[in-house]
Amino acid sequence: MDAYETINDILVNLFYEILELEEKAIITDEFRDISNNDMHIIEAIGLGDDSTMSAVARKLKITAGSLTTSMNSLVKKGYAERRRCDQDRRVVYISLTDKGRKAYFHHERFHRQMTNAAIANLNEGELPLLAKTLNGLAVFFRNYEEDQERMAD
Repeated sequence: MDAYETINDILVNLFYEILELEEKAIITDEFRDISNNDMHIIEAIGLGDDSTMSAVARKLKITAGSLTTSMNSLVKKGYAERRRCDQDRRVVYISLTDKGRKAYFHHERFHRQMTNAAIANLNEGELPLLAKTLNGLAVFFRNYEEDQERMAD
């Protein structure tokens, strides 16, 4: 197998493996009442108290309605809470409860382990090349849909 085929094989399999393993690693007995999607919403809310529904929906690239449905579930299960802004009742702030913070740190630990595994065999001089390579891949993903639409025109 040449280098191109090897890299293609690694990328294709890596995405499937990450999705599968992340779900197994994150949704443990302690957090069995939430989904992997819920965990990513918890991550997007973050540890601050000033996240708004609209900001988190933009961050996740979902509609406010979709986020509302997920937030209803997270609030009911005790992972998150919401409160309206006193000055503008249309603005809804969301934050994590203690239970939500615990889930956040659990998810963060998995990501730290994954990142450490990616850099474990690299020396300091190789880290910028890995970062440049992964950034190029991220740019490809961010622009893919837009590029496809341009090509269709």
